[in-house]
Amino acid sequence: MANKWIGVGNLTKDPDIRYTPQGAAVTTFSIACNERFKDRDGNKKEKTEYINIVAWRQLAEICGKYLHKGKQVYIEGKIQTSSYDDRDGNKRYITEIVADQMEMLGGRDDRQQAQGASGGQQGQGGGGCQEPVFNPDDEIPFFLPHERREVKC
Repeated sequence: MANKWIGVGNLTKDPDIRYTPQGAAVTTFSIACNERFKDRDGNKKEKTEYINIVAWRQLAEICGKYLHKGKQVYIEGKIQTSSYDDRDGNKRYITEIVADQMEMLGGRDDRQQAQGASGGQQGQGGGGCQEPVFNPDDEIPFFLPHERREVKC
């Protein structure tokens, strides 16, 4: 089975970019993903999930340079869970998405700048990706190379 996560959300704060001792870039940030639904009584409700994102190498550089708090992004990656012991010796777990693709949603200028910086590469840490298409009827983002629509949230 494949480990694949796809989501759209808004950055909750500016990305934090760091470098490993070997010089590899790593950027961390979180996004807020909103879900709208109706409860049993027909009242509209909204639920927000906060998702931790990690990007490596060239994708990390692009995220660190072009993303900012409030920016809407489309992320593809894999789910990764790790654990650590806190100061009191309690085991804590953290779940995050290791991004392998990112697309900025919103202003056209932002998307063009990021695509130019990524060199159009795809794959692990590549940063280049196709523009996601959003079908408001089924509310699932997907790719259609021959068709483009404005993403509305």
